[in-house]
Amino acid sequence: MENVYILQPVISDRSEALHDEAVALIESAGAAYAGTMYARIREVNPATYIGEGKLAELCERLRGLDVTVLFNGELSPSQTVNLSEGLEGKKVIDRTTLILDIFALRAESSEGKLQVELAQLRYLYPRLKGKGSALSRLGGGIGTRGPGETQLETDRRHIRSRIRSLEEKLGKTEKRRSLQTQRRQKDGVRTVALVGYTNTGKSTLLNALTGADVFVKDALFATLDPTSRRLEIQGMQFLLVDTVGFLQDLPHHLIEAFRSTLESALHCDLSLIVCDASADYETQFRTTMDTLTDLGFAAPYLLVMNKCDKAAAAGQMAALPHDAVCISAKTGMGLDRLKADIFSRLRDRFVCVELFVPYAHSAQYGAIRSLLSEREIEYTEEGMKVQAVIPIEHAEKFRSFSQTAR
Repeated sequence: MENVYILQPVISDRSEALHDEAVALIESAGAAYAGTMYARIREVNPATYIGEGKLAELCERLRGLDVTVLFNGELSPSQTVNLSEGLEGKKVIDRTTLILDIFALRAESSEGKLQVELAQLRYLYPRLKGKGSALSRLGGGIGTRGPGETQLETDRRHIRSRIRSLEEKLGKTEKRRSLQTQRRQKDGVRTVALVGYTNTGKSTLLNALTGADVFVKDALFATLDPTSRRLEIQGMQFLLVDTVGFLQDLPHHLIEAFRSTLESALHCDLSLIVCDASADYETQFRTTMDTLTDLGFAAPYLLVMNKCDKAAAAGQMAALPHDAVCISAKTGMGLDRLKADIFSRLRDRFVCVELFVPYAHSAQYGAIRSLLSEREIEYTEEGMKVQAVIPIEHAEKFRSFSQTAR
């Protein structure tokens, strides 16, 4: 198992929270946390980010140890190379590299794998110059191009070509996803998206609400690919979608890489912003909303405080927001209230009707039957009496059968 040592820059009062996340990220990547050195940053060193004294101290501390150094922030390509050289050749990665590694580990769908590869190549491309400068020592001087430089250009061309290919494939996937969204909207399928910080229990909540068996693990980014399941509340059919979780300081280009995955949240009828009531839920909510706002999110939402069983045991319930729905997906606490609130928020999108379908018109009714949800059917000598729920945009199609609407 790879051992990872954290170099934690101290820039703001969020540094400790970011450090705790880094430890969780290391464990999610299947590596072992080996220790931390904090470096208070007053002025960023353009060559190594940290000062020469701190770099020398870190080098002495790690001498003889087989560790990878995680800089818990974002490094430029030259800073990565210079830090590695200053640490006697030890492997140096930054936060983005670690997150991409976890994404590659978690992606299962073909689209997820394409998105991860594209994000990795976009991140790798500007970082090739460090390798190129080392390789080109084999040849150089005015009017010459050494084999190292030739290899570098070959690598660059290959990566540019692969990036274009991946962008084209993902473009086609996004078109298909867009058509599916339009079809759902046309069919009156209401979408409820589970959105929020990573590891707040979104997948557990999906399972609890729908009876599904989606993979659940107490780890950051345990679920990367979006998952959809049918949810029925009081006879109404909804599509419940679980999405990838967010994280503090998640680089914007990574968010953009997974934009198509998050489209179910951007175009949903209602979003459930899930926070961990037993943790720093204010930071979780702020991070989630900032990220969604950057993506153009404008859907109505419910604030859902999960893991309230832990919050109650710690005496933290009184401090939770009054407008939040307090639940525990693990124990089932508050799920009936959550369903009632979802129903209430989307209630005006449906109409409850009483229909009478003469047997002679069964074929006509059968052709549009999939557009409604039947709550109760009574068979009489002349035909069927149906208590049903219809999306408001399809109500006109059933007018000839309608007896009452409310």
